[in-house]
Amino acid sequence: MKAAVYDQNGAPEVLRYTDVPDPEIGAGDVLIRVEAISIEGGDVINRRSSRPEHPAYVVGYAAAGTVMAIGSDVTDRRVGDRVTSWGLRGSHAQLRVVPAHQTWLLPSDVSVAAAATIPIGFGTAHHCLFARGRLSSGSTVLIQGAAGGVGVAAVQLAHQAGATVIAVASGADRATRLVGLGASSVIDPGTEAVVDVAHNLTDGRGADLVIDPVGSTLASSLAVLGDEGTLVSVGNAGGAPLMVDLWQAVQRNQSVLGVFMGTVLQRPAVRQTVDAMLADLSQGRLTVPIDRQFPLAQAAAAHRYVEDNKILGRVLLIP
Repeated sequence: MKAAVYDQNGAPEVLRYTDVPDPEIGAGDVLIRVEAISIEGGDVINRRSSRPEHPAYVVGYAAAGTVMAIGSDVTDRRVGDRVTSWGLRGSHAQLRVVPAHQTWLLPSDVSVAAAATIPIGFGTAHHCLFARGRLSSGSTVLIQGAAGGVGVAAVQLAHQAGATVIAVASGADRATRLVGLGASSVIDPGTEAVVDVAHNLTDGRGADLVIDPVGSTLASSLAVLGDEGTLVSVGNAGGAPLMVDLWQAVQRNQSVLGVFMGTVLQRPAVRQTVDAMLADLSQGRLTVPIDRQFPLAQAAAAHRYVEDNKILGRVLLIP
């Protein structure tokens, strides 16, 4: 099969498109013919910062497609099923093997392109908002990096839950689109002081909940958080060590929580939320903005585009 691989971590140009052996299927696995790959933030960070486990390493968390074969122990999947999937590696390829419980069946009217983005982006946003952040109707939530995959999902889910949503994203066009997705206000960090504007928008109280998938913004996230509020840290786009002074958080009785979806996506409750969001996507209650699609053969250019441009939503690779 063809895949986008790398032999050492580094810039997007370390990715190369080449032939690699087909993945081997185990008793509890499914073999998927990949039709759409969602480039996730973790894909970019891993390629840039993590030494690969072996040469010709296939990076990638999220992909959707059609089941081509099932392992001997698999009873709830069939050849021909359309599924979306997650794994800690292996999405940037024509074929993918994952355990069957790391896949979700697609409603008939949901495209593989949209479905590829749901488990990681929307699953992460839902877990941050509700399982960890305990968001309730009437609360105010501030979402850092609101134009990214997790941010776009969090804006919609929080709005639908009855929260007031303050989004942080740069650019007038992205601000307009985020308002259309449910944001009450959008703060442009390139032209506005995020902390000052957020305090003005909340009459000085601060936000009840902050979702931070960026990492480098943790200090401002704490500064915009209200007394006894909750900050959920779920990413580190820059890759630098996360450093923040927590003394003020202690004095204000604030909670700082971390989320890593790689250890929770297999939980039944989390799996059920992904199924529910796929159903919501089918019913038009959720929107999946796709910024651009690239052929898998242009994976290096796609990763470069993700890193260099102010996108909204997800960039896809198509084998």
